[in-house]
Amino acid sequence: MSASSSTPPTGFTPTGTIATATDRRRVVFATVVGTTVEWYDFFIYASAAGLVFGQLFFAPAGEQFGQILSFITVGISFLFRPLGAFLAGHFGDKYGRRLVLMLTLVLMGVATTLVGLLPTYAQIGILAPVLLIVLRILQGISAGGEWGGAVLMAVEHAPKAKRGLFGASPQIGVPLGLLLASAVLAIVSLPGEDFFLSWGWRIPFLLSVVLILIGAYVRRRVEESPVFVELAERKEETRMPIVRLFRTHALLVIVAAFVFAGNNAVGYMTTGGYIQRYATDPAGPVGLPTSEVLWAVTLSAVTWLIFTWIAGWLSDRLGRRTTYLIGWVLQLVGVFLLFPLVNTGDIVLLGLGLVVLTVGLGFTYGPQAALYAELFPASIRFSGVSISYAIGAILGGAFAPTIATALVQATGSTGAVTWYLAGMTVLGLLATLVLRDRSGIPLGPDHEKEQAVSPIRGLARA
Repeated sequence: MSASSSTPPTGFTPTGTIATATDRRRVVFATVVGTTVEWYDFFIYASAAGLVFGQLFFAPAGEQFGQILSFITVGISFLFRPLGAFLAGHFGDKYGRRLVLMLTLVLMGVATTLVGLLPTYAQIGILAPVLLIVLRILQGISAGGEWGGAVLMAVEHAPKAKRGLFGASPQIGVPLGLLLASAVLAIVSLPGEDFFLSWGWRIPFLLSVVLILIGAYVRRRVEESPVFVELAERKEETRMPIVRLFRTHALLVIVAAFVFAGNNAVGYMTTGGYIQRYATDPAGPVGLPTSEVLWAVTLSAVTWLIFTWIAGWLSDRLGRRTTYLIGWVLQLVGVFLLFPLVNTGDIVLLGLGLVVLTVGLGFTYGPQAALYAELFPASIRFSGVSISYAIGAILGGAFAPTIATALVQATGSTGAVTWYLAGMTVLGLLATLVLRDRSGIPLGPDHEKEQAVSPIRGLARA
């Protein structure tokens, strides 16, 4: 059934494809499980980069520079996210969201598992970090394509009044992935540093095989996005979606990227492994046990998940823009409290700092799926959301741990890091102010015809 043939009942998708509550739950479950697996894989690497990769793969560079190199490999993957976004956007807008989601899931799982099998520098020399970087690049390509597909599957299946809530389902895959990654790392670190450094760190990577099988099974049971189905029925797929995107919506891509950059730079203090490294470094000012810090990060992932879900739900009532503006203020508060609490050396206060930070992070992440989907026309939407997200990740989180490490080494304190994160938060706030709130705008193929004004304030038309 499509919108062109009949009018869908109230509360259903633009094309009326979702017929039962069971179907809707299956879509939500599939996007949550798939993105959780993807981000578990991604964050396992980032956490390991903060905890062990500097010693195992970059030891000849010395302790401090080896750690910077380790964090640089985290950032390198972000440079390849646009490639993944370009590829996924092109094929997702031409051949469907579902196919791309399956391919990105498998690519991420294979790359992650192989990291767990890599010999270290002591075993094969310079080839070890080279292979590590190659596998991280593959993770970056996968992550660049994953998010856009998961978001569109959730939002394009959603009833109009619940897009924010449905869109929060792939968003909570990020804190769930962090929770799972941190918990597994915390468990394998319990026997002690020697066990963890010798081969305990490999276990979380090898577990990815099981998670990928589960994620692939769940995603196979979900139908294609109804918006893409209607595009295909009307034969309105765009031949060169990326060319059209940059010809007509280049400014919108940049503004949307800045919105995400403001969230991502702050979020990567934990998801990028920086806090884990800073708080556990024996030579640093805090020097807490690895397992305690990982459990604190795990707790903060739970609160991040909760507030991401709340923000998605709230954005259906207050609007995406208003929810974001509340989030930026809360995030700024969290940024200024974070390091004063971490630097006390008290694990309880460190956990409190992370929890407070995740309130703002949740509010500036929960509405993002619906916000992005409502910005771009249906025929180039996969390309638009994926590329905006990938560029935002480069501007925000790509090198945030590296920048933070360099700032502390240069200044001897975390004050400069706080101001850096505050600046990124303000950047996100300003980008949000530039955008119009488009909550509830039609998402189907008629989106372009019904778009009376540009998503960017001050511009008359799109």
